[in-house]
Amino acid sequence: MLQLPVEDMEMAPGHALEWTVSAAGAAGHAEEGAPEVLASYNQQDHFAVAQALRAADIGYSSYIGGSFEIRGRVEVEALEAALLHLVRRHEVLRCEFRETGEGAEPGATGRAADGGCGMAVEVVPPQDVKLERVDAGRYDTPAEAAAYVRDFLRRTDTLRGPWIVMGAMVRDDCATVYFACDHLLSDGVSTPVAVHDIAMAYEAYAHGREPDLPQAGSFLDHAAAERGRGAALAADDPLLDQWKGFAARGGGALFPRFPLDLGIEPGVAHRAVNEADTLLTADRVDALEAHCRAVGGRTSTGVLAALGVGLRKAGGPDVHRALVPVSTRGRDAREHSMGWFVNTLPVEFPVADGTGFAGVMAGAQAALDGMRPYTGVPFVRVHDLLTGAGTGPQVWPFAVSFFSYLDFRRTPGAHSHVAWKARKYVSTSHSNGIFFWFHRNHTGLHLNSIFVDTPEARRAKATCVGALVQSLDNIARSGRF
Repeated sequence: MLQLPVEDMEMAPGHALEWTVSAAGAAGHAEEGAPEVLASYNQQDHFAVAQALRAADIGYSSYIGGSFEIRGRVEVEALEAALLHLVRRHEVLRCEFRETGEGAEPGATGRAADGGCGMAVEVVPPQDVKLERVDAGRYDTPAEAAAYVRDFLRRTDTLRGPWIVMGAMVRDDCATVYFACDHLLSDGVSTPVAVHDIAMAYEAYAHGREPDLPQAGSFLDHAAAERGRGAALAADDPLLDQWKGFAARGGGALFPRFPLDLGIEPGVAHRAVNEADTLLTADRVDALEAHCRAVGGRTSTGVLAALGVGLRKAGGPDVHRALVPVSTRGRDAREHSMGWFVNTLPVEFPVADGTGFAGVMAGAQAALDGMRPYTGVPFVRVHDLLTGAGTGPQVWPFAVSFFSYLDFRRTPGAHSHVAWKARKYVSTSHSNGIFFWFHRNHTGLHLNSIFVDTPEARRAKATCVGALVQSLDNIARSGRF
């Protein structure tokens, strides 16, 4: 699977079909007196960001989508059954969202039991979910087809829904299936999960069988457990000591600043630019991995170390500090679930001249390993306890140093990603910084970057990627920076 800007999507001409989830009147019938089901911390904060930007007349949107190809003449009824199976299988795709609090209306803010803003979730029972199909007509050129699909995927809406849209560009000898989930519903791993589930379900239905897929764990149960851990935390809890130390060493701020000038005003949302770069071919990543393992590290550690060294060479500090999203899926049925199974944790390690490859790798690996005991400590709750905000971080205060790494070869259906021409799209309309999503697949190591659309940010990104590629290539060749 390759993660690309949706602007880079390639789409052959064909006949477009659209599906949206129909569940009118099916939600909102919880038993009287039953406890309210709250959204996760990440969902709550994402919703609050969308509210704040929409109130400022900024048309914010953020979705995670995917696409893949079905070869041969497509049976539309079997494809529709597969899409319906996906929505019924994953409860997060059947969720409807509203603010909590007595008399809360859309756009109002409630309070959760742990002190944060609350957002309730109502889940439509699987049997009550239906799909509505629309024939969107034929698109005769690749440019027209791609433009239509890009516009279609942007129809997701954080505040009002739809929270998921699905479609297909059908041809005589194949079809491209595509979908988008508002970020409320989906994290990075959810895209390969969805591609795998749709493809396997279609294969089953097209041959007259029922799909036989691994059990998918409950995201709402996961969110409830996370809420429970968050509610049990207090400002003097030892589980917050790591964050307190990180903030103290960073001048009191929980957020580590991105070290290069992006030409922006703190707290101001700018139009975002989305770019993709291939950093290393598959054989070069294998060589990189061998050198990383030789000094006791992992490939992801080597990429993080190279980023830190690259930023230092571009004018950054001698200690690399960053926020790192980490998976909270574990190794149970949640591996096959859709949802937002992510926490955010801090790392810091020395990258000064003279430290050397082995030294930087040791520091980076120790920083990553040191996060593990705190994976279950929700960042949104930490932010509220240590800042007294009580509302979650919402829009991040300035450009933040951010590192994400995902190996798509370890996700469901990876063995078929090349044959399926599987793609993932992360789309965010606005940003106030720069975000790096590193990902490895069968073709090599790639980077998807989203950053503010300023001349300074474009120069900083180009400088950073240039230094990063040089560091990665040096490691692959010689085990040195």
